[in-house]
Amino acid sequence: MSTICAISTPVAEGGISVIRISGENAVNIAEKVFRPFTCESVGSMAGYTCAYGQIHDGDKTVDDGVLTVFKAPHSYTGEDVCEISCHGGIYVTKRVLRLCLDNGCEAAQAGEFTKRAMLNGKLSLTQAEAVMDTISAQGEYALASANLTRQGSLFGRIDKVTKELVKLLGELAAWVDYPEEDLPAVEESALRKSLQDALSVTGRLLADCDNGMLIKNGIDTVIAGKPNVGKSTLMNLLLGYDRSIVTDIAGTTRDVIEESARLGELVFRLSDTAGIRGTEDRVEKIGVELAEKRLEECMFIIAVFDTSAAPDDDDKALLEKVKSLGKRTLIVLNKSDLESAADEGFFKGYCENIVYISAKDPDDRSKIQAAAEKIFTPENYDADSTIFANERQRGCLAKAHRDLTAALEALDMGETLDAVTVMVDYAADSLLELTGEKATEAVVSEVFSKFCVGK
Repeated sequence: MSTICAISTPVAEGGISVIRISGENAVNIAEKVFRPFTCESVGSMAGYTCAYGQIHDGDKTVDDGVLTVFKAPHSYTGEDVCEISCHGGIYVTKRVLRLCLDNGCEAAQAGEFTKRAMLNGKLSLTQAEAVMDTISAQGEYALASANLTRQGSLFGRIDKVTKELVKLLGELAAWVDYPEEDLPAVEESALRKSLQDALSVTGRLLADCDNGMLIKNGIDTVIAGKPNVGKSTLMNLLLGYDRSIVTDIAGTTRDVIEESARLGELVFRLSDTAGIRGTEDRVEKIGVELAEKRLEECMFIIAVFDTSAAPDDDDKALLEKVKSLGKRTLIVLNKSDLESAADEGFFKGYCENIVYISAKDPDDRSKIQAAAEKIFTPENYDADSTIFANERQRGCLAKAHRDLTAALEALDMGETLDAVTVMVDYAADSLLELTGEKATEAVVSEVFSKFCVGK
């Protein structure tokens, strides 16, 4: 393969920038652009060593910096790797990159360093994907999951199941194809147990994945309620700054305002919607229709009510609507600083998750956070063992789970072992695609297209 290079730090002003070079000519190219002060030459440097020196273009000094050398196969990519750390100016960084390109490097493609690591056996496909999950992690749960996957936990779990299925397929094929050899029949009880064990693993990973998608991608949340109950004030409270317009005039918010807010380890993609009520105002009516549509689409509803007033027909209609949708919901009884006219028991008839706040009080943000974490923190979550699969992995898991279920059903219905074997074979293929052992070139290219260039 060619020798590639790229800027591996953000292209912005900072303390240092790192230009990474990987390939069989990495050391030779680094020697052409870097003169170490602490040793004879770059070529004489051992792996896992650094040298301070000058970056030069012929006789002209471009910058001074540090060169780190990693020798194959003990490097990130499994190839010879050199990393030049220079001053973190945008111009000087690009100048050093251009020097590497002019001296024999090719520009790295998106994720090419990690792709080479996978192709050279340093990482599985799931571990490679976890590299980007680590970079993009927005909280402790997501980071812990990414670290587990990067360390090989997901691959290990799936590999164990896959090996068991492949062994099972071999026994089934031998018994069916060579009846004259008097091979022992596959015990139905043992076959059933193998399928159930595999289903247990895929089922648990799929359950974790559903929580993981929420934690990694953010929870699609709608703040709903009739006009003037404090939805926009609540939106601003959760964001920590004024984003929504707040007035005493009913119907101020007529469009859907969207922003993201972090509450503890959870990220909520908030939508502040128009007040939901019956109205003859044409423009406001459009806003109400948009709000009702967002209620249908979202994952989480924060239903806001004015605790200083008794519930009216508009409040009751919203509660009925929310209950009928069956989504995870938090009822916020706002304006707790005023005398209460609300009956909590009435609201509990629609939802058990209720919190009293004053959206004008910054301290009450913690009450929303505590209630949200109670609703969304995965049950029995263990940061040392829980893995959140990504969409590609989830798709493979779902296919494998369906085929394993079909195989077990075929066995229970007394179908021939041929029928069971076909479904087990499909499941094994899906799991091999998940780990990358049987993934197509198109799948691999799609995975690495999401990476940044320097990784």
